[in-house]
Amino acid sequence: MSLVLGINAYHGDSSAAIVRDGRVIAAVEEERFRRIKHLAGLPTEAMRYCLDVAGVKFGDLEHLAINLNPRVNNFRRAFYLLTRRPDLQLVLSRLKKLGKTRSLEEGVRAAFPGEPMRAQIHNVEHHLAHMASPFLCSPFPEAVNVSVDGFGDFASAAWGRGREQELTVDGRVFFPHSLGIFYSAVTQYLGFPHFGDEYKVMGLAPYGRPEFMKEMREMVRCKADGTFELGLKYFRHHRENVHYTWNDCSPEIGTLFTPELEKLLGPARKKSDPLEQKHKDLARSAQAMYEEAFFHLVTALHKKYGGDCLTLSGGCAMNSVANGKVYRHTPFKRLYIQSAAGDAGGAIGAAMVVAQRLAPAPKRDHMSHAYWGPEFSDAEIKTLLDAKAAEIAQAGCTVERVTDEAKLCELTAQTISEGKVVGWFQGRLEWGPRALGN
Repeated sequence: MSLVLGINAYHGDSSAAIVRDGRVIAAVEEERFRRIKHLAGLPTEAMRYCLDVAGVKFGDLEHLAINLNPRVNNFRRAFYLLTRRPDLQLVLSRLKKLGKTRSLEEGVRAAFPGEPMRAQIHNVEHHLAHMASPFLCSPFPEAVNVSVDGFGDFASAAWGRGREQELTVDGRVFFPHSLGIFYSAVTQYLGFPHFGDEYKVMGLAPYGRPEFMKEMREMVRCKADGTFELGLKYFRHHRENVHYTWNDCSPEIGTLFTPELEKLLGPARKKSDPLEQKHKDLARSAQAMYEEAFFHLVTALHKKYGGDCLTLSGGCAMNSVANGKVYRHTPFKRLYIQSAAGDAGGAIGAAMVVAQRLAPAPKRDHMSHAYWGPEFSDAEIKTLLDAKAAEIAQAGCTVERVTDEAKLCELTAQTISEGKVVGWFQGRLEWGPRALGN
């Protein structure tokens, strides 16, 4: 039996997933246990849950995969340092994070005291883990695979072709150019400061008009080869040490844009300022610019590789508005996206890459649902309700167990028709940030 525990650690949305004989059997984000949104750090509780589902102890585990590899793209890192000479504090900060990922074994040992560390640690390149996360779980025997995010292992985008169990990274967009950084910088400029607030810009965009495309094309430029580059004078991440907290907390990111952006677009909106039509137009323009660069890349890759099937991953693959236009704006006819397309999904990707290397499965397992987290039995729920009986009564609530499914559905429909809110809880927890019915 081949058993691989995969983790996304020291990025936002830390998570764990476990793969048995090439098949996912459990996956969950750390935030679901610790109740800290987008929690970064080492996903110790998620790891324990996955091991429990597999029925093994940590001391029995032989393979641990992480979606970071400090040894890749180092030539590019060195070249950048020699040619660009960024702020020394930025260099020291990057080295500190690399040192943290290299001390993974120390952190894991501390999380499982008293148990032997038998597991071999496998470092999987960040974007390879991203690309493996949808492709090796998809129904496609062949596909073009694209990963686009902020940054991971000194790259912000990667692509390649997958055939059966084989998956390669054929090209990359390297630091400092990044569509993820572009979208995050505009998100901050529009007064949404928190990690993960990009969805607010995507949601605001339909209320505006793309009135600022000239300015957006100053910030992002599409290149003839299908890739993109940033107008770097509008961004800070490549030359200054932008504050970023990422260990056992909700990630916080310092300001990504420079005063040049305010010269280009006007004063940035403060969080407390009202949302004006200009802000809505800027959101629409940023969304349109992202789509322009994204479809420019994807269309170029179709010309290069051909085929009907596409998989998407990376944090930018959570842009569901752009995803919904793939069939309209590209020649691809079939699309598969991991439900945890962002960094969390790297846990599955890293585990799947290692599982395939250890013992290539004759047939990949199609991940046709996203219900991989904890579940709770009727007995467990009753125990909780009994323990909270006094608080429930004090709140003026009552508990009724409805065993007839038809009656339950009728009662639920009646409640909704009265304008009331229904919370529905069933089965295993969803994998990924979307509410998918359980």
